[in-house]
Amino acid sequence: MTATPGSSHSIGPVALDSPLIAAPLAGYSDLAFRLLCRRHGAGMVFSEMISCHGLIHRQKATFDLCRSIEAERPLALQIFGAEPESMGEAAAILAESPADVIDINMGCPVRKVVKKGAGAALMRDPALARKVIAAVVKNSPKPVTVKIRSGWNHQEKNAVEIAKIAEDEGCAAVTIHGRTWSDGFGGRVSYDDIAAVRRAIKKIPVIANGDINTPADIDTMREKTGCELMMIGRAGLGNPWIFAAKPRPTTPAALMNAALELLDLMERHAACAPGRGKNIISRFARGFAGAAKLRQEIFSARDMKSLRMSISRGGLGKKGLSSETFKE
Repeated sequence: MTATPGSSHSIGPVALDSPLIAAPLAGYSDLAFRLLCRRHGAGMVFSEMISCHGLIHRQKATFDLCRSIEAERPLALQIFGAEPESMGEAAAILAESPADVIDINMGCPVRKVVKKGAGAALMRDPALARKVIAAVVKNSPKPVTVKIRSGWNHQEKNAVEIAKIAEDEGCAAVTIHGRTWSDGFGGRVSYDDIAAVRRAIKKIPVIANGDINTPADIDTMREKTGCELMMIGRAGLGNPWIFAAKPRPTTPAALMNAALELLDLMERHAACAPGRGKNIISRFARGFAGAAKLRQEIFSARDMKSLRMSISRGGLGKKGLSSETFKE
C-alpha cells in the first residue's frame, strides 16, 4: 500500500509523513475538519479556497479561513483570482500566515468563480496563467503549488501545457484533477490525463486527484498514473480513515465516535453554528441500520448541544472517547 505512516515525501522543503493529502473543499475544509484529517493520517491539509481580493481588503471572514494551529501542519492555503497583481499581493500578505504552502486554484469549476476568469477558466488563457503563477511565486517566500484540471472540455485539454508553465515558473508541485471543467464532478476520472502530466513534469511532484474513494483506489491511481502523492476530496467526508488507507468502519460506534470527535473540534476551533455542522456530521450517519433516522435527528437539532445529544441517542454514546482522544 502506498500510504504508509512515516513514508518520506516532500513538497519543496515541506516534509510529509504520508503521501495522502486532504483536498480543499469549499464549505468543509475549516480548521476543525483539517485537524480531523491530520489526526487520521493526512500528510498535508488544504484550506478551502480563499479570495485574493478578500485578503487585500483585509476582510475578517477571509482571514478567518486562514486560522491555524500547530497540530494541523503542514498546511496549504489555497488562493484564487485572475489578476496577477492581486494574486501577487495576496501571496505577500500570506507570507506572515502560518501556512507552509501557498496553492493557486486553477481547477474550480463553479460558475461564479470561472465567470470572473478565475479557477478553471485560467487554463483557457495560458499566458495569463503564467503571469498569475509568476506573480505568486515572486511574492511568496513559501513553496507555491498549482491545482489544475485536465482542461476546459474534452476538446481543450491542456493540463500538460499548464503544468509545464508551473514547473518553469518555480512551483514546488502540481495537482491535477483528472476531469475537465465541463465534466464537473461527473463521469470517471481520466488516469491517462494524469499520467501524461506525470510523464511531462520531471523536476517537481505531481499530485493525482479524483475518484480516490477506497484504499484499493489508492493503489489503482499509483499504478495507472505513476504518481506517489495523491489528493483526496469528497471521499474524506464522513470517512477520515481513507487518509490512513484504511477501510471505513462498519460499526455505528466507531463512526459516531469520529462524528463526536469532529463535533468537539468544531466547538473548540470553528465557532460553528449547528447549520454548518449538521451537513458534515451527517456524513458519518451512513451505512448502518438506523442511519437514516439518525440523519433526520441530526438535521432537526436546534443547537450544538442537541446535535451532540442526537448523535449520542443513536444508541451509540461516547464509548471509546476520552480527553486523550482530543489532545493536540
